[in-house]
Amino acid sequence: MSHDHVHPLPSGNGHLNRAFLWGIAMNLAFVVIEFSVGFLTNSLALVSDAGHNLSDVASLALSLLAFRLARVKSSQRYTYGYRKSTILISLLNALILLVAVGAIGYEAIRRFSQPAPVPGSTMAIVAGIGIVINALSAFLFFKDKEHDLNVKGAYLHLLSDALVSLGTVVAGFIIIGTGWYWVDPAVSLLIIVVVVYSTWDLLRSSLRLSMDGVPPGIDIGKIRQAALQVPGVKDMYHIHVWAMSTTENALTAQLVVNPDLDNPQVFELKKALRHELEHLGIQHVTLETNMQE
Repeated sequence: MSHDHVHPLPSGNGHLNRAFLWGIAMNLAFVVIEFSVGFLTNSLALVSDAGHNLSDVASLALSLLAFRLARVKSSQRYTYGYRKSTILISLLNALILLVAVGAIGYEAIRRFSQPAPVPGSTMAIVAGIGIVINALSAFLFFKDKEHDLNVKGAYLHLLSDALVSLGTVVAGFIIIGTGWYWVDPAVSLLIIVVVVYSTWDLLRSSLRLSMDGVPPGIDIGKIRQAALQVPGVKDMYHIHVWAMSTTENALTAQLVVNPDLDNPQVFELKKALRHELEHLGIQHVTLETNMQE
């Protein structure tokens, strides 16, 4: 019986570090402007959107923290480093958003019974600025959104913010033309629907990974099939796959190989299998081998 494993080296992602910093700076500045205008004009739509944007700033800050922790080298106490923090922070971000929309929803329902007058033109102008800020911020993460759950979360939140701001612009013009002030809390409820919808997949994936479930996109059947196609492999069992971080997956398994293989041949067999597993989304592989009698 023998085993081996491979540790992938983290690649440099300085552009993502800059993207997080720019995203935090732009959105924090906009939160201050939007909340101030919303408070002064009594617009719940602007205040609620500012609250949502503030949660996005916190989300971006936490994601940046996870991004940096994931690159801390392993130690005797933390043999995987702090990679798992990316999953925990992704879960925390989803929970923060759900708490925020709950508070917004409560206030919006209360406003329906007592709609307050708001200046539609001010709503439209401020929300228009929000479209530009959020769209630019989302663009910073577009290229990497499919490679990291935290980056995907940041991208989806910022993109949903841009769409919500568009809805607020429309609400502002409706109020200007009709005087229907109930549109203001209605837009707040729309914000809640969009946020919950965009957050649900993030929450579900984060929970799954935090419980060491098989990462999305990983097919155990395909892994076993790939192993059986390697010459010399007779069986693969005790397959365990989990996420080390939001960007790295690990696998442990036992292989049954031909008994007439010598150590160099077994080494080449494992090397070939690791190569195949990389194409299936597995970056860290530990294999034990048993000779078939």
